Amino acid sequence: MMVRGIRGAITVKEDNAEEILQATTEVLEEIIKQNDLNIQQIASIIFTATADIKSVFPAQAARLMGLNMVPLMCAQEIEVPGSLPLCIRLLLYVNTDKEQDEIYHVFLKDAAKLRTDLPRRSDAETK
Repeated sequence: MMVRGIRGAITVKEDNAEEILQATTEVLEEIIKQNDLNIQQIASIIFTATADIKSVFPAQAARLMGLNMVPLMCAQEIEVPGSLPLCIRLLLYVNTDKEQDEIYHVFLKDAAKLRTDLPRRSDAETK
């Protein structure tokens, strides 16, 4: 078994706690689903948010999902001119036997344009 990184990102329409927690939950649940993970496989998660997100720590969504023993960290994303606003990014470190090309990274809403080069898992594959 080895440690692999899984990336994800999602955008919100505005900076409010309810929307941030809902969006973070959505992308985290989708990463777990697409990669057939269980909570015990998650070694840690790093969350970043753009400077325009200030209402709540995105990591709180993971706690509300029951990830109470998983180490979590939040940080502010680097402010690069022209970068995607109102964006939450995640990097999950997971223990898995999967090869690098078997990992699915999840980019939702406007964040989908961040990594168009990565393969997407179709709806048919996740059923």
